[in-house]
Amino acid sequence: MHLIGQIIFGLVVGILAKLVMPGRDPGGIIVTALIGMAGALVGTFAGRALWGPGYAAGWIMSILGAVALLALYRVFAGRQA
Repeated sequence: MHLIGQIIFGLVVGILAKLVMPGRDPGGIIVTALIGMAGALVGTFAGRALWGPGYAAGWIMSILGAVALLALYRVFAGRQA
Protein backbone atom coordinates (compact mmCIF):
# COMPACT_ATOMS: atom_id res chain seq x y z
CA MET A 1 0.00 0.00 0.00
CA HIS A 2 2.91 2.34 0.72
CA LEU A 3 4.24 1.86 -2.82
CA ILE A 4 0.90 2.83 -4.33
CA GLY A 5 0.83 5.94 -2.15
CA GLN A 6 4.33 6.89 -3.30
CA ILE A 7 3.34 6.47 -6.95
CA ILE A 8 0.25 8.64 -6.49
CA PHE A 9 2.26 11.28 -4.58
CA GLY A 10 4.90 11.26 -7.33
CA LEU A 11 2.25 11.62 -10.02
CA VAL A 12 0.65 14.61 -8.25
CA VAL A 13 4.05 16.27 -7.67
CA GLY A 14 5.04 15.63 -11.28
CA ILE A 15 1.80 17.13 -12.58
CA LEU A 16 2.26 20.20 -10.37
CA ALA A 17 5.84 20.57 -11.62
CA LYS A 18 4.62 20.43 -15.21
CA LEU A 19 2.03 23.11 -14.39
CA VAL A 20 4.77 25.33 -12.92
CA MET A 21 6.91 24.83 -16.05
CA PRO A 22 4.50 24.98 -18.99
CA GLY A 23 5.62 23.83 -22.40
CA ARG A 24 6.02 20.69 -24.42
CA ASP A 25 7.28 17.74 -22.49
CA PRO A 26 8.57 14.55 -23.98
CA GLY A 27 7.03 11.80 -21.90
CA GLY A 28 3.69 10.67 -20.63
CA ILE A 29 2.11 9.79 -17.34
CA ILE A 30 4.79 7.29 -16.32
CA VAL A 31 7.60 9.78 -16.89
CA THR A 32 5.60 12.40 -14.97
CA ALA A 33 5.22 10.04 -11.99
CA LEU A 34 8.91 9.08 -12.08
CA ILE A 35 10.01 12.73 -12.21
CA GLY A 36 7.69 13.51 -9.30
CA MET A 37 8.99 10.63 -7.16
CA ALA A 38 12.59 11.49 -7.95
CA GLY A 39 11.83 15.16 -7.26
CA ALA A 40 10.57 14.26 -3.79
CA LEU A 41 13.80 12.35 -3.21
CA VAL A 42 15.91 15.29 -4.39
CA GLY A 43 13.86 17.62 -2.20
CA THR A 44 14.47 15.40 0.81
CA PHE A 45 18.24 15.28 0.19
CA ALA A 46 18.39 19.06 -0.29
CA GLY A 47 16.35 19.66 2.86
CA ARG A 48 18.52 17.33 4.91
CA ALA A 49 21.63 19.10 3.65
CA LEU A 50 20.19 22.49 4.59
CA TRP A 51 18.14 21.82 7.74
CA GLY A 52 19.49 18.62 9.29
CA PRO A 53 19.04 14.85 9.23
CA GLY A 54 15.48 14.79 10.60
CA TYR A 55 14.02 16.72 7.67
CA ALA A 56 11.43 15.06 5.44
CA ALA A 57 10.48 16.77 2.19
CA GLY A 58 7.14 18.47 2.13
CA TRP A 59 5.10 19.43 -0.88
CA ILE A 60 7.09 22.57 -1.67
CA MET A 61 10.52 20.92 -1.60
CA SER A 62 9.17 17.97 -3.57
CA ILE A 63 7.79 20.24 -6.27
CA LEU A 64 11.01 22.27 -6.39
CA GLY A 65 13.01 19.06 -6.77
CA ALA A 66 10.67 17.85 -9.51
CA VAL A 67 10.92 21.20 -11.34
CA ALA A 68 14.72 20.94 -11.27
CA LEU A 69 14.60 17.39 -12.61
CA LEU A 70 12.04 18.35 -15.24
CA ALA A 71 14.36 21.12 -16.45
CA LEU A 72 17.23 18.64 -16.71
CA TYR A 73 14.96 16.13 -18.45
CA ARG A 74 13.95 18.73 -21.02
CA VAL A 75 17.58 19.58 -21.70
CA PHE A 76 18.66 15.98 -22.25
CA ALA A 77 15.50 14.78 -24.00
CA GLY A 78 15.59 17.82 -26.29
CA ARG A 79 19.07 16.94 -27.51
CA GLN A 80 18.04 13.48 -28.67
CA ALA A 81 14.99 14.63 -30.64
